[in-house]
Amino acid sequence: MLRKVLLVASLSVALMASTIKLDLNAIYPAKNLHTLGAQKYAELVKEYTNGSVNIVVHPGASLVKGNPLKAVKDGTVAMTDMFIPFTAGGGKSFGISALPFIASSYDEAYKLYQISKPAYEATAKQWNQKILYAVSWPPSGIYTMNAINSTADFKDVKARTYDRNSANFVNMVGGSSVALPWGEVYSALQTGMVNSVLTSSASGKDGSFWEVLKHFTKISYAYPLQAVTINLDYWNSLSKAQQDAMLKAAKEVEALQWEASKKEDEVALKMLADNGIVISEPSAELKAELDKVAAKMLEEYLSDADDSIKAIFKEYRK
Repeated sequence: MLRKVLLVASLSVALMASTIKLDLNAIYPAKNLHTLGAQKYAELVKEYTNGSVNIVVHPGASLVKGNPLKAVKDGTVAMTDMFIPFTAGGGKSFGISALPFIASSYDEAYKLYQISKPAYEATAKQWNQKILYAVSWPPSGIYTMNAINSTADFKDVKARTYDRNSANFVNMVGGSSVALPWGEVYSALQTGMVNSVLTSSASGKDGSFWEVLKHFTKISYAYPLQAVTINLDYWNSLSKAQQDAMLKAAKEVEALQWEASKKEDEVALKMLADNGIVISEPSAELKAELDKVAAKMLEEYLSDADDSIKAIFKEYRK
């Protein structure tokens, strides 16, 4: 309660100034796809608010080392970006975009996002924040030392996964999942703590995975979402004109970033191949085996989901 009183007091002081400064915690390095998007958003907000709102982007999770959802809820930081599926406290709704093989293209991923948006927004509101925009990562594939042609090839796989769904998936296909912060993945690959990573082409590029792994199988496991949120106390302190300007900028950046994600996938796949990573599509046998596991996972996921979550998938499949 005291924290909220102090936050409201500080916001009142900020409103008396000519410019409102909002710090945005960006999880990834400065040149990452999503950090660049946040920078573009900050530029547009400054332009559309005539300089009255100044968003300062801090790359590399320099402001928040723990749970970004909690940090924004408490007002520790005004804004953050976050990897939706990996965000503790997000519950069922935040796991939707990382369920295996629900979306098989960017168009399908965008459709799923639009249908799921009310659920994401409701969860964010419970955590005292508003989602401004969300963007898909390039589709997740699996990096390994050896070729993956069937689930039998997962026997010796120790894979770094990015949420509960992906961990369950790797375990169910015969591998072992390992939970690790992204910053520890490369060293874990060097030491053999893990020998595989379930992630996107972009992350493999950023992590220089060609130095430690040999294969990337494009299983298109999921199109997980990255979102930017703002603390509701900060949001409600803004004028209607400032809010409208921030929403206008968010709509533009979201559209730009979905296209940027597609382009990043192309660029990253080329860089991986140029540096010696063997890139392959899943075999028919592997795809059939993985689809069976995915169907079982979805059934289990929905078994204890409320009606609003189940309605998302009914609408998506129309």
